[in-house]
Amino acid sequence: MRVGRADLNTRSRVREAAIAVFGQQGLDAPLRAVAAEAGLTAGRIVQLFGSKDGLRRACDDHVFGVIRTAKRDTMVSSAGATMISRFAMLDEFVPYLAYVARSVQAGGEHAREFIDHMVEDALDYMADAVAAGTVLPSRDERARVRYLTEISLGHLALRLSLDAPQDAEELASCLRTHLDAMALPALELYTQGFLSDRRMLDSYLLYVGDPPGQEQAASA
Repeated sequence: MRVGRADLNTRSRVREAAIAVFGQQGLDAPLRAVAAEAGLTAGRIVQLFGSKDGLRRACDDHVFGVIRTAKRDTMVSSAGATMISRFAMLDEFVPYLAYVARSVQAGGEHAREFIDHMVEDALDYMADAVAAGTVLPSRDERARVRYLTEISLGHLALRLSLDAPQDAEELASCLRTHLDAMALPALELYTQGFLSDRRMLDSYLLYVGDPPGQEQAASA
């Protein structure tokens, strides 16, 4: 069955409404809340997406795409102006960040699959960043990407759990405060490092049977 342009536009409007509602109320928000936000009936949404699960899958796919594009643009270019422009556009990203946090908070298999998908996406744009020379390579890229992804998602979900914003305005304020608070320490850690030397790393490498390599001699 062919999907008309009107249906595509309606699907997009419903999807954005659903992302906003799920981000504010959690993934258990009723379909009627999404319908009210979109200005449609719940029956019409089911007609468009098949079910609430179908709607959520569409939301997932769209959010993954938005985040993947933003991350690749920021990390591969390594341009300060690119990152600052993202901060200036924060309000546009608030619904997506909130949706990500609620997806993690939901727990269970859906949360596990959601995080796994974000890790796979991150592996792709991290590889691009390493190839572009803007990110240093890792001994175990998958482990590093999962660690960074889970830190980021856990921090975001924790903030929404502690602050518990009650409406869209409080949600936007909460996320802006969160990003403002983490920007400096995160950038310091990722650019300047944390430990003043590599003795702990070298000790760990010896412990796991992977002796320090030539980079140690070069840095000595």
